[in-house]
Amino acid sequence: MRRSTFILSVLSVFMACSQKPSADLLLYNGTIYTVDSSYSKAEAMLIKDGKILAVGNKADLENKYAIKEKLDARGKFIYPGFIDAHAHFVGYGSGLLTVDLTGTTSWEEVIQRVTAFVKKNPDPASWIIGRGWDQNDWDKEEFPDNSRLNELFPQRPVILQRVDGHAAIANQAALDLGNVRAGMQLEGGSVETKNNLLTGILIDNAVDLVTRVIPPLSSQQYALSLMEAEKNCLAVGLTTIDDCGLGFKDVETIRQLQSEGKLNMRLYVMLSDDLENFNWLKKNGMIKTDQLNVRSIKVYADGALGSRGACLLAPYQDKPGWSGFLLKSQAHFDSVAAMIYQQGWQMCTHAIGDSGNRTILNIYGKYLKKKNDRRWRIEHAQVVNSNDLELFGKYSVVPSVQPTHATSDMYWAEVRLGAERIKGAYAYQQLMQQNGWIPLGTDFPVEDISPIKTFYAAVIRKDAKGWPKNGYQVENALSREQAIRGMTIWAARANFEETEKGSLEKGKLADFVILDQDLMNASEKELINTKVLSTYIGGKKRF
Repeated sequence: MRRSTFILSVLSVFMACSQKPSADLLLYNGTIYTVDSSYSKAEAMLIKDGKILAVGNKADLENKYAIKEKLDARGKFIYPGFIDAHAHFVGYGSGLLTVDLTGTTSWEEVIQRVTAFVKKNPDPASWIIGRGWDQNDWDKEEFPDNSRLNELFPQRPVILQRVDGHAAIANQAALDLGNVRAGMQLEGGSVETKNNLLTGILIDNAVDLVTRVIPPLSSQQYALSLMEAEKNCLAVGLTTIDDCGLGFKDVETIRQLQSEGKLNMRLYVMLSDDLENFNWLKKNGMIKTDQLNVRSIKVYADGALGSRGACLLAPYQDKPGWSGFLLKSQAHFDSVAAMIYQQGWQMCTHAIGDSGNRTILNIYGKYLKKKNDRRWRIEHAQVVNSNDLELFGKYSVVPSVQPTHATSDMYWAEVRLGAERIKGAYAYQQLMQQNGWIPLGTDFPVEDISPIKTFYAAVIRKDAKGWPKNGYQVENALSREQAIRGMTIWAARANFEETEKGSLEKGKLADFVILDQDLMNASEKELINTKVLSTYIGGKKRF
């Protein structure tokens, strides 16, 4: 009788264990910031089939579930996977195959980097393409001319884009291929001349005259560039990226690479303002999978502040009589807004200057009329007149901002805008208060791809060297919790994806990062040096 009782008790224990629901992975011994509505913390998280099964206490989860694998976080810090609400993933990838000109301190250094690149890429039939220079970082803060490029490369076409992509310098060979001539007039752009001769400087829409004749990448080069871009993005903790302004052919290629398992990054794609893209989206409808979301149109209102293409209400402080320009007519923006509203798509408009922002806010208001849940966005919202701030809240317009723009531009922005107007620039806290939330991005490759630098710039408002000592316009800094939300759940909300990602809660995708520092409590120095230890997408370690 005793033996049978023992066997029965063993069997009952075995059956109880076998009847436990299964789980693939238990992450424990870490500080997990769930970024739920109460911003709660947990010590353990359970994952199954790429989604979060439960979050809570390690012992409780072990008692309730049959767990296949366990991961000791070793006391580190876990956050939802970072979402970059405004970037250029495809452009960044293709840029990895070109000359990197970021951080150059003079035109001569630009020439040196181009020359070094050519030594490694000597094919005389190929274009020399580069990006990343910024004349505001040079001792002589003026646009260069193309005389050196013409001298060094008389036959081989060269185009080097400014860091923001809103200006470029091209040599004569490239200008000839683009049929660029002195005295050309075009809407939303300018061809710079000196003494009636081309300098090679092209502003905004004029850049397209040359870039449109550059031969496209081969399918193999394109795929390799995206896979290389993904590797770099995963290394900094990115799990979703908003790619702002692609063509439908890019979407088709990305979808194919994702279906083949060659691309793991989740992408929210905005199609560029182009008739072919509109027709494609009407025909194919919006796309929504766990990896790809296509439902929005990216429109371009004006240029950039650094190249004086941003459209201002009053002239530039450092260029009297010049106020920038809109890239298209107001009638164009109005007609696009009408079509997007009718189709039920999301409108996302690049607007930098206070005139550009006012123009777009008023057009949005014409169709949105009042508070709504269409989540139309203004990308950058960089310089906003104080009288226009309330329009973001009135029409539920989402300001999508990039905190590192403030700390990159702070050295010269006041020279462009003046002491009074600068107060309405990079006003992230004021913008956040309009709707109670704000998505954050980087605008890479214009800025560094690191979300850690986004967080640091949003909260500390200093550059990596700790300047200025007291921070830059700190009244518009975000709190640490606001910044984390802006990089996770609020970025997801801007993409209509807050029910599936952006926080570590039951039923959501198991996208998370493990960091060596606690972003909520680390010192300034520790923050800027924070390292991403691991990046998981759908419960699988990708970095």
